[in-house]
Amino acid sequence: MLSTIEHWIRVLTTLTGIAAILIPLLGFRRASLRVRGRNSGAASRMLRWPVMLVQTVFFVAIGIALWRPLPIVLSPGVHLSILIIGGLLYFPGIALYLWGYQTLGRMFGISSGFGATLYQDHKLVRMGPYRYVRHPMYLAVILAAFGALLIFRTWAMVLYAPLSLGVIVRAKREERLLAEEFGEEWKSYRRDVNGWIPELRRKVK
Repeated sequence: MLSTIEHWIRVLTTLTGIAAILIPLLGFRRASLRVRGRNSGAASRMLRWPVMLVQTVFFVAIGIALWRPLPIVLSPGVHLSILIIGGLLYFPGIALYLWGYQTLGRMFGISSGFGATLYQDHKLVRMGPYRYVRHPMYLAVILAAFGALLIFRTWAMVLYAPLSLGVIVRAKREERLLAEEFGEEWKSYRRDVNGWIPELRRKVK
């Protein structure tokens, strides 16, 4: 029974994970065709569609190479508990990620630890999950990564889960860029909305 539950949780996790990779990757492609405005870091060199595609392929290849189970044995009770906790982190994380992506729409752009960029007609998004937390998609990445670690328990996820915390650096870079671009509007938004801990009762006007 437990093995069946784990099998289907892993199947759903894999399918939603593939979607969460492919959908924004297509968004990166569309974003690469738009006119860019303000940027920071090595954005002009690194944030290009071919570079992002190669990075994604390399990232996936490492995961495949390290997709080996951890040498741990769990009791049935602990096993089930870990699966439940993993699912409660992963699936809401993926849902939050896709909600953020859908909310950004044309404002969805390319960024990485190397740099960040805005469009010439960029607008500050304050709707959807951005009403409650400034970095919903990055928060979602962290939740999903640690949830997947508990669900799959592979060496690949031991690598990926801590690496997901790198989005904190990306968020700081993006915030500096948004502050330069939007000035007082950004200061007001930053004052009203937490960066990482959602305030579900608060609504930005």
